[in-house]
Amino acid sequence: MSAYQKINQMITDRLVERIEATQELPWKKPWTSLSLMPKNLVTKKNYRGVNVFLLHMLGYSSPYFLSFKQVTALGGKVRKGEKSCPVVFWRFVEAQEQDDPKKGYAFLRYYNVFNTEQCEGLEGKVPVVEIPKREHTPLEIAEDLVKSMPNPPVIKHGCRQASYSPSLDLVSMPDPESFESGESYYSALWHEVGHSVGHASRIGRKAIMEPSGFGSHGYSQEELVAEMTAAFLCGYCGILMSTETNQAAYLKGWLERLKSDPTMLVKAGGEAQKAFDYIMDARVQEQPVELQEAA
Repeated sequence: MSAYQKINQMITDRLVERIEATQELPWKKPWTSLSLMPKNLVTKKNYRGVNVFLLHMLGYSSPYFLSFKQVTALGGKVRKGEKSCPVVFWRFVEAQEQDDPKKGYAFLRYYNVFNTEQCEGLEGKVPVVEIPKREHTPLEIAEDLVKSMPNPPVIKHGCRQASYSPSLDLVSMPDPESFESGESYYSALWHEVGHSVGHASRIGRKAIMEPSGFGSHGYSQEELVAEMTAAFLCGYCGILMSTETNQAAYLKGWLERLKSDPTMLVKAGGEAQKAFDYIMDARVQEQPVELQEAA
């Protein structure tokens, strides 16, 4: 098994174990404020991609994480018996080719981090988490985000079910009034908008430009991308995602998919992050913390 396969398997095993223990999907219970997104205590940068879900699902009230070296550098120590959590990042190596200086290689790597609640000796060095008071409600923020999305798809209401048509670049939605709540409406809308970002006129995701049949690997991968994108967007707006009517069957289906393809999580997390960044446009401009190896 290659290093790439081992890392993917490790990440998938960890997340699957958590899903089976809690009977919850981490992307169905996102943070409700950017202040609560997992971030590195030293760099203050938010973690990205699948790392967000890996760290958030641990359930700590503090959003701050550190590598072992960072804990030591701050004069602290990890409590005996505490377990670390891996976070993944891509290391880019430029190829030494004169005819194509842009060509390079990317290697999937990881390092381990601890939450500040697992550490001692950091008193006075961990900021108090303050959730800023917003001038607008979560639903107002969501509506504003829909209106400000760059190059948005057409959104048509009055339809029987929520869906996205790549050929028409059209998001079809039932009327908002037909949903149980505004949160349920935006949970569904963000899922379909997540699909739409893959259109060739936006970031050009292969699964949207060359769609696969229902139940195929490509279909499942794209569904996970849309689910994670919706989680990012709901978390930004402060909206709790709606749960599935048949939660047990829904969980079972995802567990089977994840176990059958350990590479799905890391890939989907990366694509969902790209989609979120696109929709946010200039609102969130941060250097990915994964690119800075902290081990």
